[in-house]
Amino acid sequence: MAEQVSTQVPGNVWKVLVKPGDAVKSGDTLFILEVMKTEVPHEASSDGIVSAVHIQEEQEGVDAGTLAVEIE
Repeated sequence: MAEQVSTQVPGNVWKVLVKPGDAVKSGDTLFILEVMKTEVPHEASSDGIVSAVHIQEEQEGVDAGTLAVEIE
């Protein structure tokens, strides 16, 4: 079953650590948001292969709930 990872809080995309085709394991950090000078990592909750990345590094003004990464 596909997993959709969305942003948990509003902020700016600081770092994207995966790309389509990458294998990930549960707990791997997928991307990091910068929220009020604090790094907020977002992790995979299941093992799989990244099928899509909808955000990019240095993207500003991302809303909470924005679809960021899809994992098959």
